[in-house]
Amino acid sequence: MIVLYSRCSGVGQNISRQLTKTEGYDNILTDYCSGSIPLFERPQGSQLKSMIENGTLKRMDVHSIDRLGRSTLDVLSVWTDLTQRGIVIECKNPNIRNIDENGNVDKFSELMLSILSTMSQFEKSLIRERQLEGIKIRKEKGLYGGRRIGTTDSTERFLKKKRSQDILNYLSKGTYSYDEISKILSVSTTTITKVKKKGRPTGRPVTNLMECSSPPLTWS
Repeated sequence: MIVLYSRCSGVGQNISRQLTKTEGYDNILTDYCSGSIPLFERPQGSQLKSMIENGTLKRMDVHSIDRLGRSTLDVLSVWTDLTQRGIVIECKNPNIRNIDENGNVDKFSELMLSILSTMSQFEKSLIRERQLEGIKIRKEKGLYGGRRIGTTDSTERFLKKKRSQDILNYLSKGTYSYDEISKILSVSTTTITKVKKKGRPTGRPVTNLMECSSPPLTWS
């Protein structure tokens, strides 16, 4: 089976450039989802996985190589796996394929794999470097307060953190939505929900972190 696979971030986006030539395919699969989702966890990607596992997929065409994964490492993993299974991957941008017409691993493909592998290591190194730089800057500003791996914060310690106090302060005003607080404090709505939940362990919100028995407030 020869399959043309495409992905678009949203239904409202134009997918036409990925589907300019659709003749000769047994199946055309299109996912409308974020590229952060691994290929085989996407709705149509799961169909590809089934075809691979039952041996019916012979060739998969994609418009660009980034359709294969959420990161360089993911792309490399899919490319290597399908090559080892003898499944042809033909990419239009750049114009490469993993296995040539004679069934041999394409030499240029091997070079691409080497480049992708190097890029993957470089990518991980950059991410780690940025993380360390961010931690250093936060430490210098007195904003970093990590905890050892495997430990958890107590409710009291969690609520005493400046971030938690700021969230509770805005919640207590009763005039700010979660989205507004999220933008003001640069925190996720999930964190706001967590703080609110921990701030009223007995079903009542906390107005003072040291006084869990204070009268309840009405929060939206």
